Amino acid sequence: MKASIFDKKNADIAWCPGCGNFKILEALKGALLETNQRPENLVVVSGIGQAPKTPQYFNTHMFNGLHGRALPVATGVKAANPSLTVIAQGGDGDMYGEGGNHFLHTIRRNPDIVHLVHNNMVYGLTKGQASPTSQKGFRTPVQVEGVFIEPVNPVAVAIAQNASFVARAFAGDVDRTKALLVRAIRHQGYALVDIFQPCVTFNKVNTFKWFKDHVRYLDENYDPSSQKDAFELALQNDPFLLGVLYVEEKPAFHKNLPVYDGNPEALYSREIRWKQLKNIIRQRQYS
Repeated sequence: MKASIFDKKNADIAWCPGCGNFKILEALKGALLETNQRPENLVVVSGIGQAPKTPQYFNTHMFNGLHGRALPVATGVKAANPSLTVIAQGGDGDMYGEGGNHFLHTIRRNPDIVHLVHNNMVYGLTKGQASPTSQKGFRTPVQVEGVFIEPVNPVAVAIAQNASFVARAFAGDVDRTKALLVRAIRHQGYALVDIFQPCVTFNKVNTFKWFKDHVRYLDENYDPSSQKDAFELALQNDPFLLGVLYVEEKPAFHKNLPVYDGNPEALYSREIRWKQLKNIIRQRQYS
């Protein structure tokens, strides 16, 4: 990929060679360029894990918070300044495990954010135990007899909760993943993009080849407006279906806040008052 305004010089990337996260980072930077985003107008919020390291590796504003807590922070950032493009980003454990409660209620609020999840069906940072999306029978150093409980189906959950945009992608296909991210960024409201991302170190089952053999793209003529049809397709897992599964247009969270009602200027009048900000920081340092 050609150099871009989102590249960060001398970034010390800690991912394993061959990790699917590299492909997601490439697709994301491409989508940001295609949608004419600027680093100064972009905020990426993440939690804990290998996937949440992503915003450290490219040129953006970022907020790295607690494990599973990226979504409420991202919701607050967007509500405070709706002119920003906000992305909440993390792994399947971070977002669907520790952050599972926030996942449900963020869907209900419908903030205008992109929810990007690197789904590798394993906990990579903490050395390979099963995650909420690990498939039955998956063996790990902790689950030595294999996983026996049902995996979370995040896209089915999101559709059942009437999320306004639900898509699934595969990191091994950068071009189509970028195209899905472009659609998610342009969507007005909560947009989930669950991305299958092989972990080359701790998941020797769900590899790049395994995903290629177990995914299929939705028909080009598929209409994502039917919740019933989308839910039925989300339950399919052999193959897993990729693409935009469900879309419903409805007002984003900040559009329902009284502070913005009848005051369109409030959406964009967020000039930084540097003197006051410096005074606050100084007071905090010496308090």
